[in-house]
Amino acid sequence: MYPDSYIPQRLVKHFRDELTVQEHLGFVVLFDKEFGETFGYPFFLRSCAKSLQGALIIDEDLDFTVEEIALCCASHAGESCHIEIAQKLLKKVGISESDLQCGIHEPLSKRARENLIKNNEKPTVLHNNCVGKHIMMLALCKKYGWDMQNYCDLEHPVQQLIKEKIYDLCEVVEDYPITKDGCGVPIFSMPLKSMLRGYLNLFLSPKYERIKRAFLEYSYIIGGEDRLDTKIMLKSKNLIAKVGADGLIIIVNLDAADGLVIKLLDGDAKAREISALSLIKKLSWANIPFEQEIKTLNGEVVGLMKFVMV
Repeated sequence: MYPDSYIPQRLVKHFRDELTVQEHLGFVVLFDKEFGETFGYPFFLRSCAKSLQGALIIDEDLDFTVEEIALCCASHAGESCHIEIAQKLLKKVGISESDLQCGIHEPLSKRARENLIKNNEKPTVLHNNCVGKHIMMLALCKKYGWDMQNYCDLEHPVQQLIKEKIYDLCEVVEDYPITKDGCGVPIFSMPLKSMLRGYLNLFLSPKYERIKRAFLEYSYIIGGEDRLDTKIMLKSKNLIAKVGADGLIIIVNLDAADGLVIKLLDGDAKAREISALSLIKKLSWANIPFEQEIKTLNGEVVGLMKFVMV
């Protein structure tokens, strides 16, 4: 149950002939401002945790290239470029696909899905958008001789190491609810302001320069086809972005040493995109075109999706 003091903001409205037909509620947190009131209510980091977990590659001196670091921080679309890096990294670490416990799902990329159908192939564990972070976890297990069978358990040393790292970067000093993410590993919750603090501590730190380079130099590996974070990074010069499930995105402006978090309560991906791209334009961080029109199947414009937060 949300607390009574939990007040979301209207972020996006759908209009048809000037009538409102849909509304998307959520929260926006900037470094020094908050739109909507969460009063410290925690949300799960979901895939936005991957960047923070990636800091362990540096801390624990894993021999990963910048491109491989990008895969470990990615929610990748399952394209051939992603699969090839995963295969090479498995070989480097000395583990097999059967060691991975992230599960199998279809590629997020439409082209990749079509290629599988065309070639009469089925998706593998390497198409899972979380495979990179699982390889990183197993690399840490190999380095320290930890059990690789139960590495997804919260009590496992690798998950405790991850928790400690995330809490440290986000300056979290109390425990919030913990659940399992779709790929089977623990995922932590915290207030949105703590998430932003963690991203600023990570991406503005000289120690984690290689994490920053991974996002800037390999933006397509971070996401891929039609992925919002990839789009933002490829169309701007100084922004780092990472999406998470349930309508979450965190964006860092490296030049301004500032950032923002957007959380859509209904998890709508299009509303998240409109909110993110409208806000970075409003903040003069970048001007990235995006589709707002509502069209019929024949292409006739019959409405508009608008960012309405003041």
